[in-house]
Amino acid sequence: MPNVPSRPASPRLKRSRPEPARPVHWPIAQLPGLNPQDQAQLDACGIQTTRQLLQRTQTPAQRQALATQLQIRTQYVNKWVALADLAQLPAVGCNYCGLLLHAGVTSVAQLAEIPLPRLHQQILKLQVAMMQRPDLCPGVDQVGQWIAEAQRFQHR
Repeated sequence: MPNVPSRPASPRLKRSRPEPARPVHWPIAQLPGLNPQDQAQLDACGIQTTRQLLQRTQTPAQRQALATQLQIRTQYVNKWVALADLAQLPAVGCNYCGLLLHAGVTSVAQLAEIPLPRLHQQILKLQVAMMQRPDLCPGVDQVGQWIAEAQRFQHR
């Protein structure tokens, strides 16, 4: 039998998994719903970024302690934490975290689990109820991108 050169082993193709979403951290002043007094109080506590806020409020006890230190209700701290959590997603950021919160989404984990049609319908209802402007509602593709990023974020 003639000596037939063997084929070089073909490199195995790796299944490409989407790369996990990397968190984005914002200056605390860019979070919606914080007035200048809130910002100044957070700054006095050493919290200038959404990352610092999330690091300092990982447990309910830490949130309560911050609320006590700021002499505000815990619900405000919880709201800021929810906004900061959602704003970590690059496609959501500070532009859409408030919209998601008003639509009932309070965390990246919750966003990763919510069905796209349901979330888009919730946002559309909110836009119509608040602004009578369904044309301002983010499209299904954009909302789908938020959910996909949240799912990738969960797997990091």
